[in-house]
Amino acid sequence: MTWAHMIDELAAGQPLSESEAETLFAAVFDRGVPDLELGGLLALLEQRQMSQQELVGVLAALSTRVFQMTAPDTQWRPVLMPSYGALREQPNLLPLLAISLQRLGVPVLVHGMLSGEHGVASAYVFRELGIMPCASLAQAQQELQVGHLAFVPTGALAPALADLLALRVRLGGGVLARVLARLADPFGGGALQLIPAEHAQERAVLQSLLCDVEKSALLFETRDGEPVVDAQCRPGIELVRDGAARLLFDAEVTPRCAHPLPAAHDLKGTAHWISGVLEGRIPMPVPIANQFACCLYGTGYAQDLNQAKAIAAVETGSLAAA
Repeated sequence: MTWAHMIDELAAGQPLSESEAETLFAAVFDRGVPDLELGGLLALLEQRQMSQQELVGVLAALSTRVFQMTAPDTQWRPVLMPSYGALREQPNLLPLLAISLQRLGVPVLVHGMLSGEHGVASAYVFRELGIMPCASLAQAQQELQVGHLAFVPTGALAPALADLLALRVRLGGGVLARVLARLADPFGGGALQLIPAEHAQERAVLQSLLCDVEKSALLFETRDGEPVVDAQCRPGIELVRDGAARLLFDAEVTPRCAHPLPAAHDLKGTAHWISGVLEGRIPMPVPIANQFACCLYGTGYAQDLNQAKAIAAVETGSLAAA
């Protein structure tokens, strides 16, 4: 199929087959599509939700272009956090969840861009808290092996994916690139992936996809696309494992009583507030404590969800999380 014919098919509303999607994105990742045709194809794909069969094909192409890592020698699954948020309506509390897990010995790998388009990027907050980005995957592997949290820039993990994300500056949009970035897996299925969905339709497609490819993941909706739940109003959190999805927490219908949070776009204020939570001076917001418990259960740190809730209540100072 020529690029022109594929553009015609997409313009007519025809979905790609799994093999067509894999072929297309193998070429996209390898810079094998001319700029004009690439712009047209991506623009058409941005206008609709990709089907499950298309995403399976894209994942097949992506999996061979993400550098692989070895899970640390622990009895628990590592937690994989993709930081590719869009519009930030809340402070960036991903580092709070990541550091809280790492302090219990759970391996945590965060990957994302080094700069933020809207709001404070995770890399900035980590730096403010004394955690520098890894310069290479070898360094990240070493950090994980000695029990440290590792933040890996997208360019070091998957250069082809970083190139696709960079096209947002020229083409706008970027929803598709962010979805693919969240699905990147350097552990080959050996990690607990935190997968945020930006709306219910996307969550349904991702749930089917994760079950089909038998990934282990926590799936939930977020307003800003980051892999940490809304600190004021918890979404439903599902654990996808062994090809099936299980609801661990129902979605809250209304926000809880206002919890004092740092200013949404204030780097130093966010880092200072996170330090206060980690030091026990400020209680962790209950929705994030709930997600913390889900991570403990999903990684195997806790034998069941009730034990995970009890550990989370003690570790976070949020007794309501039990």
